[in-house]
Amino acid sequence: MTFGEQPAYLRVASDLRQKIVSGSLPPHTRLPSQARIREEYGVSDTVALEARKVLMAEGLVEGRSGSGTYVRERPVPRRVARSGYRPPSGANPFRQEQAAEGARGTWESSSEQEPATAAVAGRLGVAPGDRVMRTRYVFRDAGEPTMLSTSWEPLSITGRTPVMLPEEGPLGGCGVVERMGAIDVVVDNVVEEVGARPGLAEELLTLGGVPGHVVMVIQRTYYASGRAVETADVVVPADRFRIAYHLPVR
Repeated sequence: MTFGEQPAYLRVASDLRQKIVSGSLPPHTRLPSQARIREEYGVSDTVALEARKVLMAEGLVEGRSGSGTYVRERPVPRRVARSGYRPPSGANPFRQEQAAEGARGTWESSSEQEPATAAVAGRLGVAPGDRVMRTRYVFRDAGEPTMLSTSWEPLSITGRTPVMLPEEGPLGGCGVVERMGAIDVVVDNVVEEVGARPGLAEELLTLGGVPGHVVMVIQRTYYASGRAVETADVVVPADRFRIAYHLPVR
């Protein structure tokens, strides 16, 4: 077998990856043993082990205690819809945006006051230590966790108002635009930045991923006349979902 100039463990991993992608090693098939890899590719035990580690880090294979390493089922990515559309009064933005995808969206949330960290303060334009309302969400489609979100709102804006708790009160669950409008704060802009990173252990535990899986992170901030009124981190498992943007043409 002729290989290029890559390190040996990457060359072996690349060949095994191709077999997995092409279907030569279908889902639930046991990966060749370390001894078999060593013999077939003419490499050392260390190289064979490192190649397997690469495939595990990529989420292509998984170890089963006392049984070996197996090719993982590769899910068909589904879409998580995002848009600049403002839903009608009373509609939750998550439910509204998922409706077009035929999703049955539900969510769980919890809110708690806390001092703003330096990072959150920078995004909100407040001083570190200023009080903010932090709300954590788990969003589900037909019971399956699809994404996580953590949002922060400055209590200098919402404190002691009917919308201080995002998911409680007469406008609970109605979304940032409508809630802020109820206290005469007009949201006129939203900025989203999309990046990727390895998922944190607690995130992957909730989302059903395995260590090493990559997540997409949407950093979203709502503004009213240039002032940030809410910022959030939305976390989506990259192997199961794609983020689809529907943006109006003006």
